[in-house]
Amino acid sequence: MSDVINRVLAVGAHPDDVEFIAGGTLTLLSKAGVKVYIATICTGDMGSMTRGPREIAQVRFREASQSAEIIGATYESLGESDLKLTFNNSTRMKVVELVRRVKPDVVFTHYPRDYMPDHQITADLVWDACFNAPIPNYYTNQPNPSDPIDKIPYLFYGDGIEGLDRFGSRVSVEFYVDISSVIEIKEEMLKRHESQRSWLKAQHGMDQYILTMRRWSSERGKEVNVEFAEGFIQHKGHPFPRDNILEKILPVIYPRKK
Repeated sequence: MSDVINRVLAVGAHPDDVEFIAGGTLTLLSKAGVKVYIATICTGDMGSMTRGPREIAQVRFREASQSAEIIGATYESLGESDLKLTFNNSTRMKVVELVRRVKPDVVFTHYPRDYMPDHQITADLVWDACFNAPIPNYYTNQPNPSDPIDKIPYLFYGDGIEGLDRFGSRVSVEFYVDISSVIEIKEEMLKRHESQRSWLKAQHGMDQYILTMRRWSSERGKEVNVEFAEGFIQHKGHPFPRDNILEKILPVIYPRKK
């Protein structure tokens, strides 16, 4: 086990989101002895052109669980429906309960201005949960509620999908993690989401989603002279921790100042 970071929680909107934005980094953390937890707020129930919501949600839960197992991580879904996610007290309490139960040192989630509302709302819910989770008088009204955590965890936002924001502009990431040594594992994780190949082709025009991931990771890598990289931005607003704990155990690279 790492003596720097014990637990990491990565929260995406839908199954496969976490793998796209942080699969390599989570693999490196797992290899360093960190316990990795992956969660999605939504079930993925809109992610099919041929299967109904309940069936595709079950398929995607299995795929996400198999993907997480590759790096020794656990997976869970908070059960919200795709495209119906809202920032309300019900969802806020669910995410706070998740953070309290996992007790993470570090949390990853979406870029707050990513290309779709579910991703943006997830980012806000996770930020909100990290802030609220230590507050004793914040009640989650969940069965068998967990105790408040001792302190606010480190919070990192992943890159926008394909490195772009909701307007198609390039996201300016703060730092990079060199994932060249684990790109094949990231690829294997994404391959477990087999149901998404036809969906991404029909809805997003991404026929080869694995190749899209490699191209995107390669583009980020070239920005800091490595083969493959993932980019991140740290949440440093009051009262979140502002030192980058990741650089103590990961190959973190900062871009050269222009």
